[in-house]
Amino acid sequence: MSTTGVGIGGVAVVRAADAMLNALGGDELVLVFPQVTLPDDPSAQLGLVDPGVEQLTLSPIVVRTLTTPSTGPRRKLEFLISSSAVSAAVISQNAATAEALFDNALGVMYGSDLFHIAGVTAEYFAGTPYLYKVTGVE
Repeated sequence: MSTTGVGIGGVAVVRAADAMLNALGGDELVLVFPQVTLPDDPSAQLGLVDPGVEQLTLSPIVVRTLTTPSTGPRRKLEFLISSSAVSAAVISQNAATAEALFDNALGVMYGSDLFHIAGVTAEYFAGTPYLYKVTGVE
């Protein structure tokens, strides 16, 4: 994680959040992105070939189960994700922001289940994001 423009308090809270997430389980999830390159094949240019997906693992995370109304989705989970993991993912995906990273994702794979990203919020301290809350619905 780059600490450019982040004060001492911001760095400390990011490290504290990482330690907390690791202590509470330190699980991982996979963000699923559409593959951006197609094979050099005429059938791919006609749309006859599935370009596939790219997967990016984020850790540490903690997962919380949220209640769902009887008419809503089957399951609703909240993924608490370390901002240092999100920052590294932003860089590896060449995304402009964390919000753009999650907007570009097709979904979140947790275990063997794929969840649609229903919302993303960041928790801030001293102007520095230290934790991302991603709501996923199945």
